[in-house]
Amino acid sequence: MDFIDQIKALGDKVIKMKDQINTEEATKNAFVLPFIQILGYDIFNPTEVIPEFISDIGTKKGEKVDFVILKEGKPIILIECKFWREDLNAHNSQVVRYFHVTESRFAIVTNGINYQFFTDLEDANKLDKKAFLEFDITDMKDRTLNELKKFKKENFELESILYCANELKYSTEIRNILADNFANPSDIFVKFFATQVYTGKIVTAKILEQFKGIVKNTVNNYLNDLIHDRIKSVLTHKEPEEKDPNTTLPTDITQQETEDNKDKIETTVEEMEAYYIVKAILRPYIDINRVFFRDTVSYFNILLDDNNRKLICRLWLNKETKYLGYLDENRKEQKIKINSLNDIYQYTDVIVKNMQLHLKGKEEGM
Repeated sequence: MDFIDQIKALGDKVIKMKDQINTEEATKNAFVLPFIQILGYDIFNPTEVIPEFISDIGTKKGEKVDFVILKEGKPIILIECKFWREDLNAHNSQVVRYFHVTESRFAIVTNGINYQFFTDLEDANKLDKKAFLEFDITDMKDRTLNELKKFKKENFELESILYCANELKYSTEIRNILADNFANPSDIFVKFFATQVYTGKIVTAKILEQFKGIVKNTVNNYLNDLIHDRIKSVLTHKEPEEKDPNTTLPTDITQQETEDNKDKIETTVEEMEAYYIVKAILRPYIDINRVFFRDTVSYFNILLDDNNRKLICRLWLNKETKYLGYLDENRKEQKIKINSLNDIYQYTDVIVKNMQLHLKGKEEGM
């Protein structure tokens, strides 16, 4: 099974077995250790995973963190576990105290079902109050799986994860704010719209209360319309016939979008996630401020130096069947089917090679 299948299988196992798990220790053995294994770490190798990690911290003696994951002999991830029935409260835990005295930049608090990933984005060596990644392993989203895959042993690159964690932390908080306001609009949220459409001089408390219902209904109707339009578009659009994965693409794919088509361009969350994945892949090799994207109606381009002649890769993500395009050794673009954004990592070598070709001055277009 691949990574996604393994995580989903563990989620199914948790659902089936949790009512038979009655202790924190059983939670660790049944749920958390398999999770660490799926990330690619050998739980039986003390040079990779140390259980019951003990260290004296100041006046506190003999405190333990449940697991420490090592890389080249140095801690990279601290993990504290709780019984699966417990709510997570990281900042009443030993992992907070251990964090500032180890070299680890990441800490995980979990009850085997819910996972919270922390780092020190706000203050160096001090665990942030809010997690930058949270998920329920029994209900995983593709977006979350893409982020989690970065913590696999073979993918772990400290700087690229920290870069993505920074953006993910704030985007997650914004999503949560939007979700809360869509369900129960706050006064600030309502006032933002009311002051722009209300023709009176002052938005009083009474007017604000009237607008609460209007804003909530309008937002929900708008979201429903977006979903309806997307579903309608998928149902009415015929998918192209499947081609051999190694078939060279037609030469007209670089045709510029017309002015009329520019109004139809919609950059999706999935496209932006793909962009961040490519930036993370390239981070060890280049200043990622040189990596840009340009969206079109048909596909999503990722470019070096915002130059159309320096195409790093091209993605088709807005249909059920997804593709990644890249240059082969003959400077011909290949269009490869991918099942999810995780598959982009499989083409790390060709993405890096494409970027390096442009650095050498070979700017042939795709």
